[in-house]
Amino acid sequence: MSKILTAIGALAIAVAIAAPVNLFGGFLNVAANDPHLGIVTWSLEKIRMASISRHAVEQPPVSLDDPAAVQAGARAFSERGCVSCHGAPGGTWAKFSEGMTPSPPDLAEIAKERTPAEIFWVVKHGLKFTGMPSFAAIDVKDDEIWKIVAFVKKLPGVSDADFKAWTAQ
Repeated sequence: MSKILTAIGALAIAVAIAAPVNLFGGFLNVAANDPHLGIVTWSLEKIRMASISRHAVEQPPVSLDDPAAVQAGARAFSERGCVSCHGAPGGTWAKFSEGMTPSPPDLAEIAKERTPAEIFWVVKHGLKFTGMPSFAAIDVKDDEIWKIVAFVKKLPGVSDADFKAWTAQ
């Protein structure tokens, strides 16, 4: 039994030395074009979704089905630069978004999978370890964020022509 405990102790010491040397010695490649290990990707996704689910508690102050809110959300989505990373009906994603790790999600799919509260929370607070900024950090008011949420929730059914009309100045 003492040999097993000695082996476990030696292994723990080796890991305690090797981990900081690897992490702080520059051996871990942090390049965006070097994919994460599968376990890292899986862990980050699980942690991100658990955090969003726990913190996303705010409810919309008005109906997200209001056409005026959806159209205002489309304008804000376009003006705030969301199209660059997430694309839009009739629009294309900016070329730089192809080099982001993780890749920005297709919001038409996200709209089907996430609650309005979850989408609101992500837009308001942003996401660490991604390129998603916090809109609250740039003083975007909750009312405008809810309008963006209204648009995102309708996104799967928005036509190219509708998006173009709603975002025309």
